[in-house]
Amino acid sequence: MRSQHGASPLTRTDALVERVWEAVMTLDEPAAVRAVLRALDDGLDPEAVLMEVIGPVQGRVGEEWAANRVSVAQEHAATAINDRAVAALALHPAARTQPSRGRITVACVDGEWHALPARLLAEVLRIRGWHVDYLGAQVPAPHLIAHLHRTGPDAVALSSSIPTRLPVAHATITACQAVGTPVMVGGAAFGPGGRYARLLGADAWAPDARTAADDLARGPLPRPAPAHQVIDDLPHLKDQEYTLVARSRPRLVREVMAELEDAYPAVRGYTDAQRERTAEDLSHIVEFLTAALYTDDEELFGGFLLWTAEVLAVRGVPAASLLPALTLLGRRLVDFPRAAAMLRAGADRLTRTPATSARTPGERPAQEPAPTPSTAPHPTA
Repeated sequence: MRSQHGASPLTRTDALVERVWEAVMTLDEPAAVRAVLRALDDGLDPEAVLMEVIGPVQGRVGEEWAANRVSVAQEHAATAINDRAVAALALHPAARTQPSRGRITVACVDGEWHALPARLLAEVLRIRGWHVDYLGAQVPAPHLIAHLHRTGPDAVALSSSIPTRLPVAHATITACQAVGTPVMVGGAAFGPGGRYARLLGADAWAPDARTAADDLARGPLPRPAPAHQVIDDLPHLKDQEYTLVARSRPRLVREVMAELEDAYPAVRGYTDAQRERTAEDLSHIVEFLTAALYTDDEELFGGFLLWTAEVLAVRGVPAASLLPALTLLGRRLVDFPRAAAMLRAGADRLTRTPATSARTPGERPAQEPAPTPSTAPHPTA
């Protein structure tokens, strides 16, 4: 099917992606919003604009950050522009649908600031006729549960992009199920193919907003079983490694920083900014280690290390710069078999990656932002 202008819908969408991308990269919010609204006026499907334009543009922003071609500030500004483009779309007559289905609550896990994936899902569900309560970023579980008691939705759609939020996500899933509300989850935090969604006992998982909407349209999610406990899903938590390592994170970071100064004299000459970034890097290493202990999945930690190595590499820091920290953490956690094994496996993976001359952690140009996972954009799926 061709439009009145002779271009196929796909071509129109591709052209719109480029217009929005240019506006986002020049921080021209009015131009981005005008491009979206003009496309709707011309008859482009609102759901296509959300999923084939705004979503891919946001994903591209993340790729550019990882490649060190945009700053953290630029990424934040771009995300804000995309969010306002979604808000403008939602008010357009083409996107306004009278609710004809049930009620869905859409929220981000407590501590999850990447709200755009959840926002895209909320708008897709609204377009398809659902009554949607969109609660936004980092919703504490008690407030979410109070909302469920007050509104009685058919399901909760819970979003998270960062695997370090999986323990909180698990507690939130369990709390929602305890009040009889089934939970669908989505986002990069839940792993390839939703592997952690199943592990944490979610009632459903979807890789993107369209799939989630399709699945919900097929029928209600099954009501969760009563009296479900976190330990029922993860019996390995009985060894207490996750709890003890998580509680020790501030001390581990402090002690490893001190040992780095003794083992690598160059660290003593770091500026305050470099020392702060090094401590942030160490803290995130421990955070991802604890998430891997929670899920008992070595791949979660190893994958994080390889991703971090790639981000460091484009900023001129070799993967070998992570090895001293892993070695020192391993010495501190020698009495924790699962943690020690994950650290050894992670170090082994790093040594098999291409590396240039070794450099100690945190040693990078002073003007560079720390390559920490908490500031990294994620895919919108």
